[in-house]
Amino acid sequence: MSWNKRRSSFKRTNKNEKLRECCKCCIEKETSCPIKDCKHWIEYEDDLNCTLVAIENNGKMTLREIADRLRVSFVRVKQIQDKGLTKLTKMKNKTVLEPFE
Repeated sequence: MSWNKRRSSFKRTNKNEKLRECCKCCIEKETSCPIKDCKHWIEYEDDLNCTLVAIENNGKMTLREIADRLRVSFVRVKQIQDKGLTKLTKMKNKTVLEPFE
């Protein structure tokens, strides 16, 4: 069995296991999330108003797809991505351990 087949079968068996209980409930009832103050809530009915459901249903998404869901421009999503990558790079460079003597 190839790695890709193993990985895809693993994904299928674990589907919805990592989702929060509210997400599982919304998926089962096929209804949009009513909790607007949740940090994962987005105004996008196709994904039941939840970023976690969007990721579960769509997997990797392009910046344009993310921009559509967040109702911001593609350029703004790109700016946020670039800033996040810069922060991660700086953090990575700072966490180099000194040799123990």
